[in-house]
Amino acid sequence: MKRTDIRNVAIIAHVDHGKTTLVNELLKQGGIFRDNQEVMDRVMDSGDLERERGITILAKNTAVNYNGIKINIIDTPGHADFGGEVERVLKMVNGVLVLVDACEGPMPQTRFVVQKALELNQKLIIVVNKIDRPDARLTEVQDEILELLFDLNANDDQIESPIVFCSGRTGTATLDFNKPGSDLTPLFDAIINHFEPQEVDEQGPFQMLVSSIDYNEYVGRIGIGRIERGVAKVNMDVQTCNYNITGKEARGKLVSIYQIEGLNRVAVEDAKAGDIVCISGLENLSIGDTVCAPDCLEPVPFVKISEPTVEMTFSVNDSPFAGKEGKFVTTRHLRDRLFKEMLKDVSLRVEETDSADSYRVCGRGEMHLSILIETMRRGGYEFQVGAPKVMYKEIDGVLCEPIERLVVDVPEDKTGTVFSSMGVRKGELIHMESIGSRIRLEFKVPARGLFGYKSQFLTETRGEGVFNTLFYGYEEFKGDIERRTTGSLVAFETGEAVTYGLFNAQGRGQLFIGAGTKVYEGMVVGVSPKSEDISVNVCKKKHLTNTRASGSDDALRLETPKLMSLEEAMEFINDDEMLEVTPKNVRIRKKTLDTEMRLKRKAKGLE
Repeated sequence: MKRTDIRNVAIIAHVDHGKTTLVNELLKQGGIFRDNQEVMDRVMDSGDLERERGITILAKNTAVNYNGIKINIIDTPGHADFGGEVERVLKMVNGVLVLVDACEGPMPQTRFVVQKALELNQKLIIVVNKIDRPDARLTEVQDEILELLFDLNANDDQIESPIVFCSGRTGTATLDFNKPGSDLTPLFDAIINHFEPQEVDEQGPFQMLVSSIDYNEYVGRIGIGRIERGVAKVNMDVQTCNYNITGKEARGKLVSIYQIEGLNRVAVEDAKAGDIVCISGLENLSIGDTVCAPDCLEPVPFVKISEPTVEMTFSVNDSPFAGKEGKFVTTRHLRDRLFKEMLKDVSLRVEETDSADSYRVCGRGEMHLSILIETMRRGGYEFQVGAPKVMYKEIDGVLCEPIERLVVDVPEDKTGTVFSSMGVRKGELIHMESIGSRIRLEFKVPARGLFGYKSQFLTETRGEGVFNTLFYGYEEFKGDIERRTTGSLVAFETGEAVTYGLFNAQGRGQLFIGAGTKVYEGMVVGVSPKSEDISVNVCKKKHLTNTRASGSDDALRLETPKLMSLEEAMEFINDDEMLEVTPKNVRIRKKTLDTEMRLKRKAKGLE
């Protein structure tokens, strides 16, 4: 039997190509909002961090009705670090909209997500977005898309996928870019006509693969996925199993079933094969589990998620200011939160270490881990993290390291600085092309060579460069790469920073703190241009006398300190430093706080 009344679609693309904006317009024209309803931009980016940073972090479901057909739409992240979100939701859909910017063309993440869709034999519709850009290259971009599909060994049907030209901002679509459209009807029609109705078995025993997990304080864990076979009913007995993990069977009942309508979940009594639903009532449900009828246990194979490549050590805060600013500060709090996150994020790995209060957390990249740190920090957690490190592998007896594919778009006069930086970081040029007045450069670079490079790249290109990375693979170890050429200004004593002490310290380098900031011995308060660390006393007060001298008692002028964001601090810290993260502050500190002890350890080569 075919479900002609439903289509399940995912929108995949590179970051900033306009997926979430296009979904906004699909929702508006699908009649989800009232005529007089005020709708904010990027309504699907519901998280605070997503709205602040202008990126999608979590894949989200929505649904619209068009001519009596329900279209379930999944908006996915475009950043490479959240590729795991894309990989798992592709099992829920039977068609994919591949969105490509009309100027930039296919970018690294476009290649990655299209490759995953082709591996699952998904049908494609190519959407060329932002066609109203003055620098749009519509003919060239079409050729680049075809080239990409040939490169990835797409079959004939996929190569002949329809191309729809859209402007997500104005909510228009057209099949011929020379004839502007008036609404998104051509895109809706392409979805209905090109994506065939899914063949389903409603009479068979119930089977559903859980592709996403949500949590609600009232009903507990909620599993989201597509019903593969049969019918789901409230209070029905079910059993969970997992294709990759034997012995993970557990029985339970479907307490509630929700379908997605627009931005809301609507409780229903039953749902049929082909529907994307949210179910509750099953404890310890996790992504990749199959929920089945108890008399027919058949786990569905789950897509293999790409392995993490970057690791950090999360530990309990043991600085002199520990426990003063956070709500959750103990080992138990930290452990529970990290293992709970692993249930929702399939790309994350958390492992215990030899130390009782430290955990090894592995992720897809610096941004992946920084979002986790920022989310925990906003939730009231206080902890410490070590410097990010890449995860090495031994392949056929050879030490190998993760390699990233770096793609940068820069003005022609800025290419020299990029080549210079890549030389130091063991980068290897693999492609170079001219796009208008800009040059696109592609490099293979060791992942550890990119730590701290993004902020330097933006400085070198004066903010005009575009920077994108994607995991390339593992290759033989490329040799030593110097992580940082600068040293740190380290506080010599505990107290409150005063203007006199800061004035004397600012001559040694750039400061990170201002007057009135509480500091402790071993805390990093600035950066030194020299490679060695320098101890400074920012709490030093001027010795008062009853003598006045002309000129020496003028007001001291302090330079504006550089306030480090979480990402900048993560990129800055060296192997002998840690990041103290609290709801109110992010502080950089030395692992060994005592100045004398630190110098002794350094002399022995221990740090």
